[in-house]
Amino acid sequence: MKTVVLGTGRMGRRHIQVVKELSLDLVGVCDSNPEALALAEKEQGVPARIRYSDVSSLLKEMRPECVIIATTAPTHCEYTCLAAEAGAKYILCEKPMAVSLAECDRMLEACQRHEARLAINHQMRFMEQYTEPKRIINSEAFGGLTSITVVAGNFGMAMNGTHYFEMLRYMADEGPDEVAAWFSMEKVPNPRGPQFEDRAGSVRMNTPGGKRFYMEIGSDQGHGIKVIYAGKYGQIVVDELSGAMTMVRREDGYRSLPTTRYGMPAVYSTQAIKPADALAPSRAVLEALLGDKNPPSGEDGRLALQGLVAAYLSDEQAHRSVKIAETNSCRERVFPWA
Repeated sequence: MKTVVLGTGRMGRRHIQVVKELSLDLVGVCDSNPEALALAEKEQGVPARIRYSDVSSLLKEMRPECVIIATTAPTHCEYTCLAAEAGAKYILCEKPMAVSLAECDRMLEACQRHEARLAINHQMRFMEQYTEPKRIINSEAFGGLTSITVVAGNFGMAMNGTHYFEMLRYMADEGPDEVAAWFSMEKVPNPRGPQFEDRAGSVRMNTPGGKRFYMEIGSDQGHGIKVIYAGKYGQIVVDELSGAMTMVRREDGYRSLPTTRYGMPAVYSTQAIKPADALAPSRAVLEALLGDKNPPSGEDGRLALQGLVAAYLSDEQAHRSVKIAETNSCRERVFPWA
């Protein structure tokens, strides 16, 4: 399958490796930065004949069937639409999906009109550090998911926060309908350039079914990612960087007691799970897209972005709880995400 990768930064080069591993026909890579193209040659052996600096020229000349977009967010909409118009049938776009909800809608409309399948690289449904806690917390012994708490270093509301908003939808089997946020006052310089901004702070989300999500990634926090999954009868704690998972739950004979009896005799256990890895999950997303096996869709990516927009609105409006549906009223607003 004729495949191109747009953007040869760190993530783009990982996608090039995935394309090679899947034995797809890499017919072009593109980046406006000559240094990034040089790194693609050095690290992945990309020959000069398929290196481009202009996306339109590459798409016109190669007419790829599969397009992977690994540029920064401001170009995601333009390149997705160009790829669909050029006849690509499979488009994998990095997150965050776009810099406005209106751009998300243009991407979805273009792909529908040209019969292209769009996936956003939200990888949680393919990662053991999420599939395993979901299986365990929903078991009879743990009683089903009630809340998720993420405590981490300053990994950015857009860059990684949107991953966790999609994680909530995956873990709870429903997306959020209400969001409140408290952004950190300090704005840390973005490593992708001074034109970009990615806020830190705290977020609370509720789902229609009553599940709760909390994320604490303040600008004064500089290490780690830990996630606590709470169920009716127990908790799971995952250290995502080390892969360590600890579990505690009530002994079976005490499940019928009220939740106020939180100190009942318990069963403790530990388990090692595969720590975070950007390459294998990205490969799983691309395989799911090409094989029509439930990849994270453009609609999933838009919902994650709605959670992010709602967080901005909440912080700007004295931290009030914002309904997800309210975000459509500012769908044209452009944000400075990378």
